[in-house]
Amino acid sequence: MRTALTAADAAFQWLVCEPAPLTFDTADVDGLPDRQLPVNQLRELLLVPGVTADTRDAVWRKLMQLARSGDPAWVVAAVGVALPGLVKLAARLSIGRRALADDIDSEVLAGFLHALRSDDLTAPRPWLRLTWAAWRAGHKARHIDDHLELPTELPTGSSTPHLPYGHPDLILGRAVAAHIISEAQAELIGATRLGSVLVEQVAAEHGVSGSVVRMRRRRAERRLLGALDRGDLRVPRRVGPAVPVADSD
Repeated sequence: MRTALTAADAAFQWLVCEPAPLTFDTADVDGLPDRQLPVNQLRELLLVPGVTADTRDAVWRKLMQLARSGDPAWVVAAVGVALPGLVKLAARLSIGRRALADDIDSEVLAGFLHALRSDDLTAPRPWLRLTWAAWRAGHKARHIDDHLELPTELPTGSSTPHLPYGHPDLILGRAVAAHIISEAQAELIGATRLGSVLVEQVAAEHGVSGSVVRMRRRRAERRLLGALDRGDLRVPRRVGPAVPVADSD
């Protein structure tokens, strides 16, 4: 499944492709080889048990500076170096909350990126602070109690005649026709739940945060699932004049 973290890893792999991988200068970092080191090799070295906390901190302080230099490649590189830790963190947070795994991945990455760009460079233990920021963001996503999502398939047996049948896209179309959700809300659900579009992409296109987009999606899904429970989408129903559906933040 494609998530924010797997997409970040794919971008990182492009950075380290031969013949010109992005390299990190380790000349001023005690405990690492004195040379230009491809960032994927840097990641591997930081996973070695013998690397000291001081060495790791020196690397991360420099990575944070590079990520703030204006070159987006270094933001991708910093995320890529952090990915082994972020993936483990997100996996732990997703235990018992598999339906929220996608959102947890997104929030873990968002929390890490926010700290990467804004955390105090002079404060001690930058790596621990970065991962703690990622953990807090993911933990918040884990405890969203009103998370609802459109089922990919709906039962069609005789025991549940009140539910509509067919592809989820048809259900979304019926919900729009019945003025239960707006066209924009249907497009958001379809693209991010049934398609391959990441919430972060939608957020960037609209100039809002990922959490705002997820909130809008949850509100639309509550309306949709409420209609499914009531049997309002059993058949295309006769509707009156169109009534705009508000999509407030």
